[in-house]
Amino acid sequence: MLKFIKALYLLVNVIIIVALLTLHFFIKDTSFKSSIYFYSFPLPIILLIVLVLSIFLGKRRKYNLILVVILCVIWLGRSFRISFSSEIKENDLEVVFWNAARNDNFEGVLKTLEKMPDVMVLTETNQDNLDSLKLKYPKYYFYNSSRELQIFSKTPLIIVKEETSKFKSTVIHFITRGIDFFAVDMMGSPDVPKSWGFNFVNPLIDKTNNAIVLGDFNVPLESIFSKKFKLGYKNAFLEKGNGFIESWPNGIPLLSLDHIWVSKDLEVLKTEKIHTFKSDHGMLKTFVRK
Repeated sequence: MLKFIKALYLLVNVIIIVALLTLHFFIKDTSFKSSIYFYSFPLPIILLIVLVLSIFLGKRRKYNLILVVILCVIWLGRSFRISFSSEIKENDLEVVFWNAARNDNFEGVLKTLEKMPDVMVLTETNQDNLDSLKLKYPKYYFYNSSRELQIFSKTPLIIVKEETSKFKSTVIHFITRGIDFFAVDMMGSPDVPKSWGFNFVNPLIDKTNNAIVLGDFNVPLESIFSKKFKLGYKNAFLEKGNGFIESWPNGIPLLSLDHIWVSKDLEVLKTEKIHTFKSDHGMLKTFVRK
């Protein structure tokens, strides 16, 4: 009986591991149903599951432990970076993106950053009245979208287009400092397929030179929906960041939902992920040179 239980547990162990690895590396978020499981089981969670399963395997646990080591190497290789920053010059562009989770506003962010960046995009802020900010900071330029997405700049803003889908994904195309920016706030509701959002957003992001795309994409870097950006742009954090790219939940490297993508003709000098307990998302700051 004991041998049967051990054999059954070994079979269950294999089935669970094969299912999780197949989901993560092959199936991914190719369908609405698979996406729910794909986002629920990022690689760090799979690592933990494989490790826990090994506890009751006896001598055979070594195979699980070997797999844990292999998966850990894969995770670190694609998510963890140690970069040497380039020298920042006066004319270089400082760009910040943050999902404030409705817990902070422009002035609160300034306290975290200590100084105003050249361009800052915030989503889910609690800033209701920009008119008072315009009076208080007359040298800055402000734009408030209809979907809790706000833009701040030290130089004049040209809003080319703002569009929101019926499922509440928003793209704002704006120009400042001679660069095309695309601010993205992707709908995060679990009952809305991600394909709907990206089918709407992707055609609107039509510049791959002299362009920066930034926002909360609500899908991790491993998602099939990141393919467009991986092909056409450089990920600012993977280029010049330090630590884990994952920005959610803040301080725990599970999912890389927030991104700054920079066109390949621009140089990424330095990228930081700033932790603050005011939001469940990490803040991203990067320096770019034309």
